[in-house]
Amino acid sequence: MPTWLIVVLIVLALLVIGLFVLGLLGAQRRDRSQDAGFAGELEKANQALADARASDRGWELTTLEAAARAAHERAHPGAEIRELHLIQVVDRPGTDEDQARFRVMDAHGEHDILLGRRGDEWSEVS
Repeated sequence: MPTWLIVVLIVLALLVIGLFVLGLLGAQRRDRSQDAGFAGELEKANQALADARASDRGWELTTLEAAARAAHERAHPGAEIRELHLIQVVDRPGTDEDQARFRVMDAHGEHDILLGRRGDEWSEVS
């Protein structure tokens, strides 16, 4: 086999390997950018689902949010709430075992607050 043919085959092999590596790097970059967007969209969908479930159960969302804000104020006095999201609704038989979980974002980070229902009142579950 002539030397020039060996050189051409080696160059082609290196070119194919290089294109393969560049393709892998591009796919990883695309996946990382899509993962960040997907996580945000998933969080919004989960919040909308929890809100819809609470409304469907006849729970007053403003009452739940007020109870979550009061519980947050007791746990973190003076920390201003930046975001408040209802993330989980637990509707057990009866009303005394109902629960609602909120995620609160403030200057100190993220906190979850679990509220329990007793009659028509909502309060933090210890």
